[in-house]
Amino acid sequence: MAPISLILSFFLFISPALSTNSEGNALHALRSRFKDPTNVLQSWDPTLVNPCTWFHVTCDSNNHVIRLDLGNSNISGTLGPELGQLQHLQYLELYMNDISGKIPKELGNLKSLVSMDMYQNKLEGEIPKSFANLKSLKFLRLNNNKLTGSIPRELTTLSDLKVFDVSNNGLCGTIPVDGPFRSFPMESFENNKLNGPELQGLVPYDFGC
Repeated sequence: MAPISLILSFFLFISPALSTNSEGNALHALRSRFKDPTNVLQSWDPTLVNPCTWFHVTCDSNNHVIRLDLGNSNISGTLGPELGQLQHLQYLELYMNDISGKIPKELGNLKSLVSMDMYQNKLEGEIPKSFANLKSLKFLRLNNNKLTGSIPRELTTLSDLKVFDVSNNGLCGTIPVDGPFRSFPMESFENNKLNGPELQGLVPYDFGC
């Protein structure tokens, strides 16, 4: 049987690899997916107790991460499901980078999210239907990406949504007309493969996809 001191030494050796904070672990996993040529993530030290002292991360008084500000940071790479672990996140700012791949459906777990700005990247695939769970969401900007598929009708239940921009993508089908979509300008949908506003009961909402 190994001496207790040897076991403790082993755990002390491996423990610096991860923070004791689940949000810090999630952000460190995100960092590992990114290429960061200008070292904007240099302060993201996983050995700290929590990520609240990291640059571009804002916490509340309980040391929960509420903002991630990485807009226009010259980063590339992909997003992963670990982002869904930031349960208290209110602002997700990843705009004007070179982020590619699909949008993780786990972002639908961010129940406190108010603003999601991921415009001007290279994101592809469909808009996750899980975004319908983001009942606090007011601003959703996904314009200037490579998104495809139809606009999920589940998003019409987001009664607090004030701004929705998916212009300059490859979306198809029709534009929702219920809920907050009644008030969004047509500019929010331009330069896609959309067939205009939905004609309810006449053609399927994904007509043309």
